[in-house]
Amino acid sequence: MKINARLKKIGDLVEANSFCLDIGCDHGLLDIYLVKLNKNIRTIASDIKESPLNQAKNNIKREHLEDKIETRLGDGLSTYTDPVNTVIISGMGGRNIIGICKNNCKIFKKIDTYLISPNNYQEDVKRFFCKNGFYVENEEFVKDGHFIYQIIIFKKGKKKYSKKDYFFGPVFLIKKGPLFREYYEREMKSREILLTLLPKNYRLKRYQTKKEIQMIKNEIED
Repeated sequence: MKINARLKKIGDLVEANSFCLDIGCDHGLLDIYLVKLNKNIRTIASDIKESPLNQAKNNIKREHLEDKIETRLGDGLSTYTDPVNTVIISGMGGRNIIGICKNNCKIFKKIDTYLISPNNYQEDVKRFFCKNGFYVENEEFVKDGHFIYQIIIFKKGKKKYSKKDYFFGPVFLIKKGPLFREYYEREMKSREILLTLLPKNYRLKRYQTKKEIQMIKNEIED
C-alpha cells in the first residue's frame, strides 16, 4: 500500500512501543504503515467523518491488522483512551490543531508526545504547545511533491525560547540544511510579494514584514 513522503516521515519518527492516537486518520494509511514497522506500535485511527473512517476500516481489514489498529468516529481528543501516549495530527491548519487541543484540555495535558505537522500557522502551534507544558524535542522538514512540510515533535517539559526560536523553530535553527534554506527562501519571497501589495498606511504590518524578511536573510545567508 502506497504512502506519501510526509506520512512516511511521520511514521519513521514515532518511537518504538508507542500507543498512538492518529487524529484525522483519513484512509488509515499512516496507521497501517506504523504497525508494519515492527516497532511494537499500536494505534487508534480516528476521524470526525464517517466516510473516510469506513475507508480506513476497509484498508485495515484488507491488511489483516484489525488486532493492532482500532478505529473510532469522533472529534479530536474525545477519541482518546488511557493507554495512548502519543498523538499524531497531520495535514490540518495550525489553528484547527490548537482548537482540537483547547477543546479537551484535560486530555491534552495527559499526553507525553505529540507529532504535529500543520499546513500553516506553525509558529502559533509552537507557541501554544510550549506555553502549555511542552517543549520542542525535534523538528524535521519533508518534501512531498512541490510542498515542504514541517513535522514537530513536542514532549512534556519546559524550555525557554526566543522570538526567533518560535519563528524558525529551535531545532531547525541548529540543524538548518538544504530544506531549511529552500523553505525559508519561499517564505521570504512570499513576504516580499506581500510587501509590494500592502498599502503605505499599513505601517505596522509593513514594518513587521520587513523585519521578518531581514531575519530570514540573516539565517539563510549565514
